[in-house]
Amino acid sequence: MSNLADHYQQLPGTDGVPAPPLEQFEKLRQRRGYSYRPRTRHLLPEGWARYTNRLFLETSPYLLQHAHNPVNWFPWGEEPFELARQLDRPVLVSIGYATCHWCHVMEEQSFEDETIAQFLNSHFIAIKVDREERPDVDTVYMTAVHAMGLQGGWPLNVFVTADRKPFYGGTYFPPEDYPGGLGFLTLLMRIRESYIAAPDRVSRAGVQLTEAIRTMLAPTKGNDSWQEVSLDQAVRLYRDRFDDRSGGLVGAPKFPSSLPLKLLLRQYLRGGDRQMLSMAELTLERMAAGGIYDQAGGGFHRYATDTAWQVPHFEKMLYDNALLTVSYLEGYQATGRMEFARVAREILQYLQRDMQAPEGAFYSATDADSLTPEGHREEGVFFTWTPEELTEALGRERGELFAACYCVTRGGNFEGRSILRRDRSLAELATELKLPERELELTLADCRELLYRARGKKPLPLRDEKILASWNGLAISAFARAGLILDNPDLVRAATRAAEFLLGTMMKNGRLCHSYQEGMAKGEGFLDDYAFLIAGLIDLFEAGREPRWLERSLELCTAAVEQFEDRDLGGFFMTGAHHEQLISREKPAYDGVIPSGNSVMVLNLLRLNTLTGDGALLQQAERALGAFATQLATSPAALSEMLLAVDYRQRTPKEVVIVAPAGRPEAAAPFLAGFRRVFLPNRVLVVACEGEELRRAERLIPLLEGKRAEGDRAVAYLCENRSCRRPTSDPEEFYRQLSGTG
Repeated sequence: MSNLADHYQQLPGTDGVPAPPLEQFEKLRQRRGYSYRPRTRHLLPEGWARYTNRLFLETSPYLLQHAHNPVNWFPWGEEPFELARQLDRPVLVSIGYATCHWCHVMEEQSFEDETIAQFLNSHFIAIKVDREERPDVDTVYMTAVHAMGLQGGWPLNVFVTADRKPFYGGTYFPPEDYPGGLGFLTLLMRIRESYIAAPDRVSRAGVQLTEAIRTMLAPTKGNDSWQEVSLDQAVRLYRDRFDDRSGGLVGAPKFPSSLPLKLLLRQYLRGGDRQMLSMAELTLERMAAGGIYDQAGGGFHRYATDTAWQVPHFEKMLYDNALLTVSYLEGYQATGRMEFARVAREILQYLQRDMQAPEGAFYSATDADSLTPEGHREEGVFFTWTPEELTEALGRERGELFAACYCVTRGGNFEGRSILRRDRSLAELATELKLPERELELTLADCRELLYRARGKKPLPLRDEKILASWNGLAISAFARAGLILDNPDLVRAATRAAEFLLGTMMKNGRLCHSYQEGMAKGEGFLDDYAFLIAGLIDLFEAGREPRWLERSLELCTAAVEQFEDRDLGGFFMTGAHHEQLISREKPAYDGVIPSGNSVMVLNLLRLNTLTGDGALLQQAERALGAFATQLATSPAALSEMLLAVDYRQRTPKEVVIVAPAGRPEAAAPFLAGFRRVFLPNRVLVVACEGEELRRAERLIPLLEGKRAEGDRAVAYLCENRSCRRPTSDPEEFYRQLSGTG
């Protein structure tokens, strides 16, 4: 049997490039085993990969996908840039993530091509970056591509000098020339020629792009005009572009995040504009009925490629599903529609069944691609159906019923197969099929569970088992909020397990790590990691009553301010003092598919100020709002999540306190039942039992001082700015106070 050293030496075009310590390869080979078939077309007869590069030493699933390319990949670090200086070569920085469909395509077409690999290895230094492990690197080079006037995306391929300055870039490059564009090999040849023949021009391009990046990412001088910011301007933009047929914004592709549903619901509360409520309601309804929602297994795919949410890009991301859970919970509270609560439950069931690690935290994503029976990787094959497959899984009668309800046809609507979707409501289907609505509902639920089990026998899509602190913070919020709103203690326990993992295993030297993989926590936490986890812990405190969660959120908040705050202009940088210094330091100022760390951090500071009365937290929040005041006024849609913080600050938040007798937490239940019936987003909630629990909470929350139960009955207090209405031991009176009718 040959060894890994033999394979490494066969990498084409690597003469003069020093090999890494090969004993590391052997050690990891024994740990990972070679019983699996490496993901490469370059296999030896005994099943070994012909090529192995330095990425085999990494833990990132994305980097490991490229560990057997003939390209001599390096991970991000000082070594490849020092080598580029010594050999006077340009550097290719190629960025993607494990479940990225077009990253897979470019790997198979270009990075597995031996001719391309030989040229790349001979004339460039090649670096692979997992954007989810290094979002700071991704931001810098994505900004460079935008500065070139190009549309960004992944894979992101940027050519840089040895001092890390970009001079050219793009996204997906096919291997061969095509009408109107260069293939990857031709592009590499052109860049090599320019680098040799016109080094001064390359250097100038690098300097100019670097200056453009610094300008685009530089923090702007703030002011106090955030106090005058109105939500009206932002929601007007969404109203003008609203798709009144399918919800969301007009056009395609269609991302759920493109329409900030939480903002619409708050605007509805502000002025009673029912159009805002209708826009949110229609969007939630049509997304849940469409193919973007996994009708058999729960959870949302990343986006729809069409205008009606029917044909998705089949990736599933933890962050999408955590954020959408909260949107459906708020939609349920604002409308009372039980189907929105059902969708929230199904999303969380999906996360627990398919995405939860044994330790309690949650994995990052699943792939759009999976294997066909013939062994080919194709997008969506795992999630789509034929009438014959329905019959096999459900029987003829129920198979036909399900096909009629979920639009499964012989021709299909995706590569000859059908994506499950509903084009009629349950009531309409029941009338058409002459069945009682409840009976149809139960039958379809049973069919969906059977289909989930049946497809589980097929090759599963790749799962990125990297655990990210930031995305898990979002998941903790989703589970905690759902546990509170849906009165489900099991969901609160799931949030608790994830929080305990992050605060235990993913803390090093008192600082939060960014990721966890193969038993190792690594990477300094970014602003998002701290901000999202702090938000999750505040939600967990409100849902689970344990003061320890508020204590830890305050500790992390102090650490985040120390590490990330811009003390000159306000707001927070993405990276802190312990991070690598790149060519530019970003202050996140855009709420995209994931909210910016600044938007979440500002709301954290405001919520913690409401709970603790700490004026320093309020000052930090207002300085951060001031830092983004100009953008909030001129481009409010770019900071839709920060507008939630503006709304919270402009409208006096409610302080809801429920005190139960010692040892009788169940006495608070009738008050919480009323609390759940009211959509009250701008508030804090404190529930405590008299005794040690209340005394411990009082040390953190001065608002609790003097608040007690009444004999064996709980007492509820509704306050604003520490001024409380008449306390009540009557749950119905408390509900009337909350709803503004008492």
